[in-house]
Amino acid sequence: MADLSPPSGTGPLAKREARLAWGLLSPTIMAVALVVVLPLLAIFWISVKPVELGDLRAPEVVLREDLRGDSDVAGDEVNIRYRLRNSSQDQPISGVSFADQIPEGLQVTELDERCTLEGRDLRCDLGDWEPGLRETLMIPVVIGQAYLDNGLRPQDSPASSTGTSSSVLTNSTFTLENFTRIFSSDEFFEVLWVTLFYTVFGTVGALLVGLFAALLLNKSFRGQGILRGLYLFPYVAPIIAVAFAWLILFDPFSGSANALLLQMGVTSDAINFFGERPLALIMVTVFEIWRYFPLSFLFILARMQSIDTDMYEAADMDGASPFQQFWYLSVPQLLGILSVLFLLRFIWTFNKFDDIFLLTGGNAGTRTLTVNVYEQAFAVSNIGAGAAVAVVIFGCLLTFSLFFLKYISREEGL
Repeated sequence: MADLSPPSGTGPLAKREARLAWGLLSPTIMAVALVVVLPLLAIFWISVKPVELGDLRAPEVVLREDLRGDSDVAGDEVNIRYRLRNSSQDQPISGVSFADQIPEGLQVTELDERCTLEGRDLRCDLGDWEPGLRETLMIPVVIGQAYLDNGLRPQDSPASSTGTSSSVLTNSTFTLENFTRIFSSDEFFEVLWVTLFYTVFGTVGALLVGLFAALLLNKSFRGQGILRGLYLFPYVAPIIAVAFAWLILFDPFSGSANALLLQMGVTSDAINFFGERPLALIMVTVFEIWRYFPLSFLFILARMQSIDTDMYEAADMDGASPFQQFWYLSVPQLLGILSVLFLLRFIWTFNKFDDIFLLTGGNAGTRTLTVNVYEQAFAVSNIGAGAAVAVVIFGCLLTFSLFFLKYISREEGL
């Protein structure tokens, strides 16, 4: 008899399970969209907009109100002064108007033709404003006794202004000038080379040092736990503390490293480790290796201790040397975790900003792409150019990740 049951995974129960699974995953998907996807889309949007730091705040009407003249005696003639200006020097504001309530006891004697007064409610329509426009409006009033008695002043009931402006962040103005400015500069390729040097050598160095440390601590001995804790210190210590410790240690005038080198006769002059090319780049790379090798050490050591020791005992009985045991037994077992660590450390190091910024500020040939993002966006106040560099970083990491997952880590099943 033919089997009339529905195919596996397509029955009512499977569909209900699928809906339940998607329902449980929906909060995670929404969180990822809010935290990752939306900021990424915002960066792509800003990268093609002519946005500077001052453009992040939309143009608005700035209004100040005060009373000009002697207002101590009833019958005095004074002026309510309204000072208005367009906060933007580049964007116009259309339909500018403001509304205010005249304090009780002040009698308006004359009105500007653009203003209307209903009871004590004042409204003025000032039309369209050009960028950076300023205007002062004077409303003559006569002081009444009620005004002196109530103690209210015009600024006690602030006027409200309105106007419509086009923000560069939301309008239809797009440009490729940000990318043209980046790629047309020879400085970009120098920064890209520095980033690749720092990332590749920092990543490979952290893996090799972590592997060496894991080999040292893979055997049980007295004090092993204390030594493991010391190995973790660079990774768990506050970045500001360790960065300034290195700056003090290698200071060209009072650093211990220079004092030792001078006393040993290695050098006759003090060395500016973080202020000379190419030594500064080498030093920040060494700092990267020192600070982040504990992460590789932990993962590699955990994988080593899960390898069956019978293989090593059999290899030892067959006369295999320690190097042969490591190369032919340990390395094939560690390729999977080494691939994952290399991918993660490459991405994290490529995106690293705080280490280099604290050590050199990007000077002496240590400016990476992430430091360039900061300088373009905040030092030069060009948010669009900074976002364009961030898009370049995203493109570089996406290309590397796809290449790595497709070709390099295929044998590891990633």
